[in-house]
Amino acid sequence: MQSTIDISWAQLAFFMLILVIPFFINRYLRLALGKEIITAVLRMTAQLILVGLYLQFLFELNSLSLNLIWLTLMLLIGASAIIGSAKLPKRPLFLPIITGLLIGITPLMTILLLALLKPTPVYSAQYLIPLAGMLLGNCLSGNIVALQRLFSAFEEKRDQYEGALALGVTPYQAAFPFVQSALKQSFAPILASMTTTGLVTLPGMMTGQILGGSDPMVAIKYQLVILVAIFVMLTISVTLSLILTIRTCIEPTGLIKIKAIR
Repeated sequence: MQSTIDISWAQLAFFMLILVIPFFINRYLRLALGKEIITAVLRMTAQLILVGLYLQFLFELNSLSLNLIWLTLMLLIGASAIIGSAKLPKRPLFLPIITGLLIGITPLMTILLLALLKPTPVYSAQYLIPLAGMLLGNCLSGNIVALQRLFSAFEEKRDQYEGALALGVTPYQAAFPFVQSALKQSFAPILASMTTTGLVTLPGMMTGQILGGSDPMVAIKYQLVILVAIFVMLTISVTLSLILTIRTCIEPTGLIKIKAIR
């Protein structure tokens, strides 16, 4: 098995010239996305380099308190990003969303670190931070889709919601079909991805491990663990986030206290 092939900074800079293709498409089709593309590429590059430097320090220090602080920041930033991307007010929704993420990630990280991988020490930054990052990162889009779908349904199907309330059902019962629809929309992409994994797509973690010199079967086992963990966390976090959002944002009378930000 060949060991990891390093990429020099000069090689990386040369490869980045390939970005001329999306810039050409943007200019040719007059998409007016030049500023957004430049900002995205520069932020991605700077953030990844800074995170890489910090992770090198974090891995060497391997401090429980620092690892937990970093994990807390990931949760806080993730919850804020979900609400902001869904274009909803942060104050009433922050607690429901972060609670869903926290309850979703805690048992999975416990099982992965204590029962399955068993790193030494168990809070090893080399395992804790990347695993938490993959779980949280892959749950962001699912939560965003679910929240957008839920509040769009309240606007588009207001008559259906108010009609159910008029028939005497509780606000939660009236909103339940909207929750069901939001969950289905949220789960659809990952279910499609899981269905085609191995045939149409080779996931990034598995590809990275193989390129890094790992045995393909070892990489596959890790990828199966991660995909199952991501799907379980997504179902837990999105379900809890929607239920807690309903409980928080709807009055006992059925009045919806918040609306999407236009």
